Amino acid sequence: MHVKHLSLGNFRNYKTAELALGPGVTVLVGRNGQGKTNLVEAIGYCSTLTSHRVSGYIPLIKTQTNKAVIRLLAEHQERQNLIELELNAEGSNRAKINRGDLSRIRDVLGYIQTVIFAPEDLNLIKGDPSDRRNFLDQLLVQISPRLAGTLSDYDRVLKQRNTLLKTSRFLKADSPGLATLDAWDQSLVELGSEIILQRENLVELLRPYLASSYRAISEEKNDPSMFIKTSVLSSSVDLESDNSYQEQSQDKGEIAHAFLRRLKDLRAKELERGVTLVGPHRDDLVLMLGELPAKGYISHGETWSYALSLKLACVGLLKSKSQSGDPILILDDVFAELDTVRRSRLVDLISGNEQVIITAAVVEDIPEIANARIYNVTNGEVELANG
Repeated sequence: MHVKHLSLGNFRNYKTAELALGPGVTVLVGRNGQGKTNLVEAIGYCSTLTSHRVSGYIPLIKTQTNKAVIRLLAEHQERQNLIELELNAEGSNRAKINRGDLSRIRDVLGYIQTVIFAPEDLNLIKGDPSDRRNFLDQLLVQISPRLAGTLSDYDRVLKQRNTLLKTSRFLKADSPGLATLDAWDQSLVELGSEIILQRENLVELLRPYLASSYRAISEEKNDPSMFIKTSVLSSSVDLESDNSYQEQSQDKGEIAHAFLRRLKDLRAKELERGVTLVGPHRDDLVLMLGELPAKGYISHGETWSYALSLKLACVGLLKSKSQSGDPILILDDVFAELDTVRRSRLVDLISGNEQVIITAAVVEDIPEIANARIYNVTNGEVELANG
């Protein structure tokens, strides 16, 4: 799969932009703040409806305007799809495929697949559990777009349940309000068990790709591994203090049973705190290198290798699952942060991908890549520098 053309209107710093692309490697060169990352951010947004830089979509709309438009023409085996997204500061966002309106914007998911590696991805190793949960969930919706609805519904139920917990903390044990809470428990468990199961299945699929990618990138002899630490199976509401490995069921019914039992056990604490203490919104992806947790124990260079290996593992998995070819691989401002050995190995690993888009402050940061198309990006203007 590759993007043939990208058009932007009132997106970030662009009033308008037109960028012709194709298979192979494209390099976008420009100093910070000129708009090169905005271009790849728009491509990534079409695949996950999320940005790798900010939460929410309002920052994507050009200041002092109320609507941004992304048009992206993608091709696989001579079949083309035109994806159009309209992001509105007020009112609902809208999407079209091949000029036809979609009833929901999330129905655009699945038409293109991307993997973005950026400096922010160091937070996968060093950051909060939410960074790792988002990593898993964004990959899930690319593999199975229907799960975007499950995740959205879970967030909605979670917010409503938290509101009910806050307003019910002083109710008596036989109050009808607590019966309402039981009903929300059922919805939370049904949706949450599906998310827990799908994340566990995803991690199982990713493991071999992570191991092979890490061996290809790093000279370290320790092997990476990962597992889900879930609040449903923990004996503590503080997962940070629970260092035990949890053997997780592959049966949704068993997960749901454990989930519901845990909710009942924690009902008093949840009412006291006014917040839901168990569920996939509190889980973590634990990353190990050898016998030690990656977070807090590995070096800066190892952290780069691990984060990069995770993203290359995503590429490998998406290739194996997709019927529309390779995912679009985007490397956003990362070559300057890598040493010479990692730069060279990364170039070797990406050379076979159908489309690779690289951003860099200066072209000297990137090893020479045969037949690469190079654009200069200056103050929101994009100009072909070679070819």
